[in-house]
Amino acid sequence: MKRLVLALQLMTRLPLPAVDVDEADFAAAIRWFPAAGIAVGLIVAGASGFGLRVDPWMGALCGLMAWVAVTGALHLDGLGDIADGVGAAHGDRKRLSAVLADPHIGSFGVVAIVLQLLAKLVFLRFWLEFFPVWMLVPLAMTARIGPLVWTRWLPPLHEGLASRFRAGWRVGPLLLWSALALLSSLWVPGLLAAIVLIPLWGWWLRSRIGGISGDGHGAGIELLESVLLFVMMMAR
Repeated sequence: MKRLVLALQLMTRLPLPAVDVDEADFAAAIRWFPAAGIAVGLIVAGASGFGLRVDPWMGALCGLMAWVAVTGALHLDGLGDIADGVGAAHGDRKRLSAVLADPHIGSFGVVAIVLQLLAKLVFLRFWLEFFPVWMLVPLAMTARIGPLVWTRWLPPLHEGLASRFRAGWRVGPLLLWSALALLSSLWVPGLLAAIVLIPLWGWWLRSRIGGISGDGHGAGIELLESVLLFVMMMAR
């Protein structure tokens, strides 16, 4: 249970009690990232449903605000950092590492974050016309299966929080969460796009960045959520 609480603390800004954990517990928390996605999805679905009482645009705005608030913009920060790194490094791995380590955000990061928020708002607005809000729950869960794949598949970009998850990786949780996502796809067929999108992001990170980091996880989750919204909307 404490590993689940730790995963929620790492992936959300929910007010949770402090837990006494060791290095093994921290590493194993990655196994519960999709569960954190379920919590995020429930909150976003509730906020979207509340806003829908006014109209779809209000539903989308309330949902987006809840999405940013419950995650503390953590994944957006990762997206901004990756955009800054790729935009400013021009293929130079040393400069890429320096940019990713810089806590300040640059123009590439600002543009990426703004475009992501606008895309998510628009996709969510039209998505809400055709789908019940509860479908946001398996969507957010599926997006957080990605880190279980990338952690195992990609080399760590540098020593940091994300590199510590590799020691806690196990194939069992990946298979169980994947099975749950496949089961959910019986009602939410668009989730099947994750079968392509998750390895595609991993391939892009390997070819352009060289490995995985916390920023790579966060950016991947953000992009997966948006693209899954888009795919579901287009395939309705």
